[in-house]
Amino acid sequence: MFLYGQRSVTERLKTNPQSIQRIYVLEEVRRPDIVKLARAKHVFVEFISKGKLLYLARDVHAQGVIAEVSDFVYQEFDEVLGREHKRIIIFLDRITDPVNLGAILRICACFGGCAVVLPKFESVEVNDTVVKVSCGAENHVPVSMVTNLSSAIEQAKDAGYWIGAAVVEEGVNPRKVKFNFPLGFVFGSEGEGIRPGLLKHVDYRLTVPMKGAQLSFNVATSVGIFCYEALNQKIYDKIK
Repeated sequence: MFLYGQRSVTERLKTNPQSIQRIYVLEEVRRPDIVKLARAKHVFVEFISKGKLLYLARDVHAQGVIAEVSDFVYQEFDEVLGREHKRIIIFLDRITDPVNLGAILRICACFGGCAVVLPKFESVEVNDTVVKVSCGAENHVPVSMVTNLSSAIEQAKDAGYWIGAAVVEEGVNPRKVKFNFPLGFVFGSEGEGIRPGLLKHVDYRLTVPMKGAQLSFNVATSVGIFCYEALNQKIYDKIK
């Protein structure tokens, strides 16, 4: 697996250097900041030609630096549920676009206090494109992959979680809901939404009101809206 670009490579060097096998740097660019950090972390750096960089980058804009890294390591779902400080869990049903998943990870990393759960089937994995879009967020957000998303939601509920679902129509405005914590949200594919079998397990059906064109929000945008509202409530509850 490869990381492309200065931000992704730098963040991995800071947070998980042992996962990096080597870093390739364009000869004419050099990237002294990355080279210095890599050597401090005992990571091998190889300077390469523009031709080799283009070959390794596969049409991705790499900013003159690529890191060859170990495959992404998913966290066990039991570990996410067992944390003392409960995270907001983002359950993603049939999200197949790696750009969307990368954006979701970046949003979750920026807010903090979130985890992501993917189903093993009919879902994108954390791949090169995901980590490129996430700009290093994969180092800060626990991601679990489960065989059965419905069972994972039920397991979360058994552990005390309340579950909300993002639906396009006929849900309650999240600004008007007093959320209970610990909390999880389910988001479905933009084409088909959340499977009916999953909706049977939720405590809240939530819809963001739209005064403009009657379309639907991109799934990453929806995750941002819901997490922002939930985390604001969680912080406010602690202050009171």
